[in-house]
Amino acid sequence: MKLGDIPMGPEDPRVIWHDVECGGYEADLPLWEELVAQHGGPVLELGCGTGRVVLHLARVTGKLVIGLESDDELVGAVWRRNKGLEADAEFADVRAFDIGERFKLALAPMQLIQLLPERVDRVCCLSCLADNLPPGGLAAFAIVEEVPSPPPGQVAPPVPDVKEVDGSVYSSLPFPPEIRGGEIVLCRLRQIVAPDGTISEETDEVVLQQLSAETLEEEATEMGLVPVGRRQIPATDAHVGSTVVLLEVP
Repeated sequence: MKLGDIPMGPEDPRVIWHDVECGGYEADLPLWEELVAQHGGPVLELGCGTGRVVLHLARVTGKLVIGLESDDELVGAVWRRNKGLEADAEFADVRAFDIGERFKLALAPMQLIQLLPERVDRVCCLSCLADNLPPGGLAAFAIVEEVPSPPPGQVAPPVPDVKEVDGSVYSSLPFPPEIRGGEIVLCRLRQIVAPDGTISEETDEVVLQQLSAETLEEEATEMGLVPVGRRQIPATDAHVGSTVVLLEVP
């Protein structure tokens, strides 16, 4: 797919909602910057969305950063927002890719690996990484191992994520996560207030597979990757903390 094949008109709703719900998250950026400083580039990001990490790292580090994304509308958003940076996005499945580049560092932010529905999908992703990283190359996967219970006595309601686009106000209100049979279900109420005051709403669910750092490390070892440590991303008022599993190509 080429840039000319991507519509350049008003943003698609998928792009807007991704920006509303993910675009303001910054707690993981210092760790990604640190890893780029240690390992250099080029850098690969799995599941780059609308470019939150890709564009930030290209801007801050000056390294070539390429994101993989399975939604063509989100890929187009990265291309439109790239203002002369060493950044790119490719339409690709993280379970089956070979983009002909040997990356020193691969990042999988925001529980990307837990969005994959089955163990076989995770293993395919890990195998592709092993094939696209040189010896000594590092992969970093952010995962949520546990969903913490709210502190006793906490009664403050959650605050919605909000963005105005072309006069319409987009609001996304998160509900407490639920555990359902080995899955973490993240539910949000999405509302759009049009310029004329008309309100439309729908409920959106994102399903994460429950996954421990130990399990991910075991699966990575089967694919020839070596666990080399873990890091922590602190929780924020709006997001739970994450464990980052570090894996190296021997």
